[in-house]
Amino acid sequence: MSTNVLDQAEAAPGRKTTGGTPPLPRQPGAATCPPRTPQDAFDALHSASAPGLIRQAYLLTGCRRLAFESVEYAFRRAWQHWPEVAVAADPVGWVRSRAHEYALSPWHRVRRAPGGRRPLPAALFGAVLQLPPRHRRAALLCDGLGMSVALAAAETESSTCAVAGRLAAARDAIDRHLGMADEPGASRRMLRSFLADGSTATMASARALRLSSERRARRLARTVYVGVAAFCALVAYVMFCGS
Repeated sequence: MSTNVLDQAEAAPGRKTTGGTPPLPRQPGAATCPPRTPQDAFDALHSASAPGLIRQAYLLTGCRRLAFESVEYAFRRAWQHWPEVAVAADPVGWVRSRAHEYALSPWHRVRRAPGGRRPLPAALFGAVLQLPPRHRRAALLCDGLGMSVALAAAETESSTCAVAGRLAAARDAIDRHLGMADEPGASRRMLRSFLADGSTATMASARALRLSSERRARRLARTVYVGVAAFCALVAYVMFCGS
């Protein structure tokens, strides 16, 4: 999927974009034929948004492996909470928020590997990765995906003033790093261009993520049951010995 979200938004004024990639084309009769099962709905969400989300996470981290891992994590979480995600006003935004938070977690910063970077946007990577994580995310949401400051603030659980300040600082730093201070908007076009193109050939399938999520949930449930049983046995043993 290489369609630019911002270009699509400009071509259709008033249409709300949810980030990632544009929604699937509406087919005749689609309004009366919703996905038949939760699995179908999840797979459709994954197909429509995963490629764009991977490119976003890649831009945030500079590490292709971590980008894939972040998006896979977010979709596993989405399947675990599918009743909530299915009725959310913006399901793509729900997944995107988890993917970005996972990608920018301090625990992953040491895993940035330069070997996975594409040579063409090396300057762009350098400009973006020099920014503090919150500034990086503000630039991605507002300049890369075309979200308003208010929407970006709501997604990142920040005030509009804070996001506006981060965005202004990020734009200034990126323009200076790229030597484009005299070309307003050039760096933003580079961001949009990068997010609109990229290879996701090794992306895990929606079915694989669903099965992985279900296996993890079963393992967690078994661990909890064993832990509770062990605790109850210990309490019973202590009470028996004490009596």
